[in-house]
Amino acid sequence: MTSTSIGNKGYFGEFGGSFVPPDLQEVMDYLEEQFLRFMDDPEFKEELNYYLKEYVGRENPLTFAHNLTKQLGGAKIYLKREDLNHTGAHKINNAIGQILLAKRMGAKRIIAETGAGQHGVATATACAMFGMECVIYMGKVDTERQALNVFRMELLGAKVVPVEKGQGRLKDAVDEALNDLVQNYKNTFYLLGSAVGPHPYPTMVKHFQAIISEESKRQILEKEGRLPTAVIACAGGGSNAIGAFAHYLDDQEVRLIGVEPEEAPTLSQGVPAVIHGFKCLTLLDEKGEPQPTFSIAAGLDYPGVGPEHSYLKVSGRAEYVTASGKEALDAFQLLSKTEGIIPALESSHAVAHAIKLAKQLSKDDVLIVNLSGRGDKDVEQVFHMLNK
Repeated sequence: MTSTSIGNKGYFGEFGGSFVPPDLQEVMDYLEEQFLRFMDDPEFKEELNYYLKEYVGRENPLTFAHNLTKQLGGAKIYLKREDLNHTGAHKINNAIGQILLAKRMGAKRIIAETGAGQHGVATATACAMFGMECVIYMGKVDTERQALNVFRMELLGAKVVPVEKGQGRLKDAVDEALNDLVQNYKNTFYLLGSAVGPHPYPTMVKHFQAIISEESKRQILEKEGRLPTAVIACAGGGSNAIGAFAHYLDDQEVRLIGVEPEEAPTLSQGVPAVIHGFKCLTLLDEKGEPQPTFSIAAGLDYPGVGPEHSYLKVSGRAEYVTASGKEALDAFQLLSKTEGIIPALESSHAVAHAIKLAKQLSKDDVLIVNLSGRGDKDVEQVFHMLNK
């Protein structure tokens, strides 16, 4: 049951679509037209593959977590190593894809939103590589807890705009980026980092992130001669998770598990609503407004989620569970100590659930955890949390 939105105006069941002002809808229509024109164009694909290999460093390994598996005594755990990509996370896959599209569309100015800063860093990196002006919107709270990533973006030549409105978090950064696009759409390309937003963004982001599961499926068949029991990924907006799930959607025997922060349980407790120009499961307050959220992982701190995840949840094809900040923090430390791999706090939510699940399964079972990013950016934050 591959869920697709191409030719379907961006709908996955009742979720998705494009709820934007008429001026902006023209921009979205043009973006869709250009994306459809280039997504299978041999020259575009060749250039994208060149940069993914020579610049990003793909393909990255599917690493057997031998020590962790042995310690837990249950299912085998494999880690899809997006943390080894240039810039340290999966975000660069999509940034390179979209910037190559922006280049073909003649854009000179790139804008983006960021929470944990990894998408901002990836965008700033791609802009430096292709010589484009770069403006990154980031919630003021996130600029403070991810100060190192702010410095990285500025080092790469980007202008980082701290957003003080609202909670000063990811949702507010998206609001500001969309406002900028409305005012400057004639010369600006909005490089959206997650599988959210008005159509065609969720489909575009999935297209560029599907490389994750394309590789992991081939790799697990080589290593184990079979498909995994489950694929586990953290879910905020949902870009790494949809990339990790994409090539397994039709393999009904493979469980797809998204792990949200307990403090922002959008898929577990959300209701259908329109946010940021698309319909998805959303956490709403008593006034029907997007509810304030908080997670120790800035990249998961969002009251909505990708429309395809909303559809996969409602249709039952994927399962969505939560992990608490404490569980993620424990998993962060355990993976570091057992495997010598420091995961991002976002990815640590997926690791936390894998630890729980592996113990319940047999040694014949195989789990793939998408290690969406590395924890360099979080070490200082974790240091302060553990030494409180």
